[in-house]
Amino acid sequence: MSSSLAPAIRLITSFSKDSCYRYYTLFLTFIFYTSYHLSRKPISIVKSELHRNCSTVIRPANLNITDNATWCDWAPFDKDNYQTLFGALDNSFLIAYAVGMFFSGIFGERLSLRYYLSTGMILSGLFTSLFGLGFYWNIHSIWYYAFVQAMNGLVQTTGWPAVVACVGNWFGKGKRGFIMGVWNSHTSVGNILGSIIAGLFVSSAWGLSFIVPGIIMASTGVLCFLFLVENPEDVNCSPPQHYNNTENEPSLHNSSNEEIFSSPSSSSATTEASEEHMQAISFCGALRIPGVVEFSLCLMFAKLVSYTFLYWLPLYIANVAHFDSKKAGDMSTLFDAGGIFGGIIAGLVSDYTGGRATTCYVMLILAAPMLFLYNQVGQHSLGTTIGTLLLCGGLVNGPYALITTAVSADLGTHESLRGNSRALSTVTAIIDGTGSIGAAIGPLLAGVISPTGWKNVFYMLITSDILACLFLTRLVYKEIKGWCGHTPRQRGYKEI
Repeated sequence: MSSSLAPAIRLITSFSKDSCYRYYTLFLTFIFYTSYHLSRKPISIVKSELHRNCSTVIRPANLNITDNATWCDWAPFDKDNYQTLFGALDNSFLIAYAVGMFFSGIFGERLSLRYYLSTGMILSGLFTSLFGLGFYWNIHSIWYYAFVQAMNGLVQTTGWPAVVACVGNWFGKGKRGFIMGVWNSHTSVGNILGSIIAGLFVSSAWGLSFIVPGIIMASTGVLCFLFLVENPEDVNCSPPQHYNNTENEPSLHNSSNEEIFSSPSSSSATTEASEEHMQAISFCGALRIPGVVEFSLCLMFAKLVSYTFLYWLPLYIANVAHFDSKKAGDMSTLFDAGGIFGGIIAGLVSDYTGGRATTCYVMLILAAPMLFLYNQVGQHSLGTTIGTLLLCGGLVNGPYALITTAVSADLGTHESLRGNSRALSTVTAIIDGTGSIGAAIGPLLAGVISPTGWKNVFYMLITSDILACLFLTRLVYKEIKGWCGHTPRQRGYKEI
């Protein structure tokens, strides 16, 4: 009878209920975080419109002006300190994001992830739209735009810990690097879509470059409220196995905890496991998880580089290659396209080798000379621009993607936690919050340094890449020792 089934139906029925829900959750959270990054990107596209070279712009015949140098600019960005003001806008968002992230994970563990995400996305959509409404309300106060950016940064902290916790709840460690490498392309996809949408309106009415992404963001928040499933147990699915105890891997747990995983028939052990599973971890307790501090500090410098590109690359291309705002924004998407492949490759390699830290280390080492090369020859021709931007995006965003996804999920479900999956949100928030400090510092330094020459900005980025490598040195040494057979444990960093 089964042989008469249509091939497509046979394929559908081959998936279990657990598999369907897992990939359903993966798809939903992909959309959610795509919308987060989609709403962050417009500011980098609009910068080159807020301050332009007015001598190259056709002046309307009925416009009476006295200052030809700044007539086409949007006050207060029409002054010579416009780069500093742009840096202030970036940091209003990023500092609020960095500070809020350290508290976001704590709230995320204690509140419903569905409510938490939905509220955050709707509020973020509101504040993104308010920035664009400044165009229609004719607002020229830097304090208005800085306040809106700060509030948006604060509410956007709801996103990352919550979506990583959701995915971590559904997926075990198996091929987590590859799965999350593919899934983490939402960051680059969001940046690309944000660039395209903002570019459609930037030259005619830049307010819509924020309002349209804001509406999309709020709509996605409603989608989250209606359809997100937080835990497998909520729909009678089997939870994933985050780690295994083997003969070669002595358990870090006491005997009663070993019974929890090997003898589910024991009612007292099951009760104890349930209590441990539901208890939220403290901030200091999360810091004591092996590897959290090192990866957090590495991410701080890796994210410094990534976010400097996120906020300043379109303006750099416009200034150096002399493209208009839309073309510069479109060209900047190549960096994000490279980031998609970089994240996937980093996940695949780290799954195959078991070396998360070593994978990040090698990519960061290669990124430093590539950044130098892009600054030197990146604008010489269209071919070199495309090639160097793709490579820079892959090497810069690969480690960033791996640390914020697979590494965070691995550490948040580390075997030393004895099955306490509620640590995942706090661990993710600590790692990404520390990384966000670098994300705030990078664009600020770019704003201060860029008037002295763009090459100095790239020297700063190269230095940051090298510092990111240094923080991984101990972890890389441990992984190499494991591969050489100097430790009884399996490859990876379980004993780091």
